[in-house]
Amino acid sequence: MSETRVLPPTPVRATGTSNEPALGPLGLFTLLLGAALPLIDFFIVNVALPTIDHDLAAGPALLELVIAGYGLSYAVLLVLGGRLGDMFGRRRLFLAGMAAFGLTSLACGLAPDAWTLVGARVAQGAAAALMLPQVLATIQSATAGPRRARAMSLYGATAGLSMVAGQILGGVLVAADIAGSGWRAVFLVNVPVVLIGLVLAARSVPDTRSAHPAPVDVPGTLLLTVALLTLLAPLTEGRAAGWPLWTWVALAVFPLAAVAFYRVERHADRQGRTPLVPPSLFGLLSLRRGLAMVLPFSIGFGGFMFVIAVALQQGLGMGAIASGLALVPMAVAFFGASLAGPRLVVRYGTRIVTAGSVIQAVGIAILVLTVRRDWPDLGVLELMPGVALAGFGQGLQLPVIFRIVLSEIPAERAGVGSGVMVTTQQSALALGVATLGSLFLSLAGSGGMRQALTVTLLVQLGMIALTALLSLRLPRTVS
Repeated sequence: MSETRVLPPTPVRATGTSNEPALGPLGLFTLLLGAALPLIDFFIVNVALPTIDHDLAAGPALLELVIAGYGLSYAVLLVLGGRLGDMFGRRRLFLAGMAAFGLTSLACGLAPDAWTLVGARVAQGAAAALMLPQVLATIQSATAGPRRARAMSLYGATAGLSMVAGQILGGVLVAADIAGSGWRAVFLVNVPVVLIGLVLAARSVPDTRSAHPAPVDVPGTLLLTVALLTLLAPLTEGRAAGWPLWTWVALAVFPLAAVAFYRVERHADRQGRTPLVPPSLFGLLSLRRGLAMVLPFSIGFGGFMFVIAVALQQGLGMGAIASGLALVPMAVAFFGASLAGPRLVVRYGTRIVTAGSVIQAVGIAILVLTVRRDWPDLGVLELMPGVALAGFGQGLQLPVIFRIVLSEIPAERAGVGSGVMVTTQQSALALGVATLGSLFLSLAGSGGMRQALTVTLLVQLGMIALTALLSLRLPRTVS
């Protein structure tokens, strides 16, 4: 008589779907490394602009293109990058994007002239757009429950910390002038990091993809590209170029392109096809209200980081290291708040976002008073209370907002959902640099740096107030 063997039950993995592999700690670390690189590189250039200008004789218009070219290609291609990950596999696109990011970083670091640097930055932004959407989509697909909440909190912490750390790292690298590399080190440092990331990703990142991938929505992709370019390009380049005719034509085309994009996407959605950005996705209350908060938060954050770099270096004459050190309290406070966030959300729900807005507003208000009182004798110690409080408040907000936006998106739409969120964030960061940066530089030319910084900080304070009001409409709990 044969013996009947009772097999142990197959463990259920914490994944978005039962047949996809789970995401382990090393895989999560590798994904977060991939998420940090594009955001660091968006801001790391801010403190290197004076030396780039000196070495390459770039001039104001080309310097803005060094920033804007990266931001534009990055923002325009993010949703497409998410769709391609759904189709061909997220690990494959993550590896391809990371490899391309390393190669384009090398091209930036070796650029012999300003126009070559601009072209390499555009290519670098495109590589980032392939890589970054796979991070959130993999987290959504390969985690669940408390593990997903923890991973999303760490992603939010990484995103916010990267934006601050970028300028700190940039200041250190430029001042260190490693082997006479100067500003080139802010790009070349990516190459060894990417090589390590590729080895780790090949071994630890699970391969996930949508169970029912949709083909690329060509009309939607083209119309979204036109809409974003006609908005962001004239706003980022208009002031430096003297507002030529093409900037006004582009701004006039923007609303037409945006309406055409919405109509094409809505028609495709109603026909049962899967558009690039499904309007039905905005039926999710958490996504709709979360994205509404991402806009003012990121506009203010992007503008602040650009303006503070210019004010400290050109207005106060600080060196690259000193201007970077001035933001260390913000980075430390942000990271601490991000770590505390998950426990606070369990206890207080999304009201922690409102509290974070209030704390950030207090920090910016203190900065305004400090600038008015101590300029031009401001130093790292005088700036510390304001930037630390602002960073702490931001750390309470950003990770929770990210969790809210993605909380109800099904795993099969993870690539689309993450692409939409990151596109919104990146476009808003670029918009913040364009609008608040242009406001600051215009006022600095007529009324001086002190007045320009004060007004710009007050405008950001208005953005924070709007974020606080919008936070009152969030669902009280978040999964």
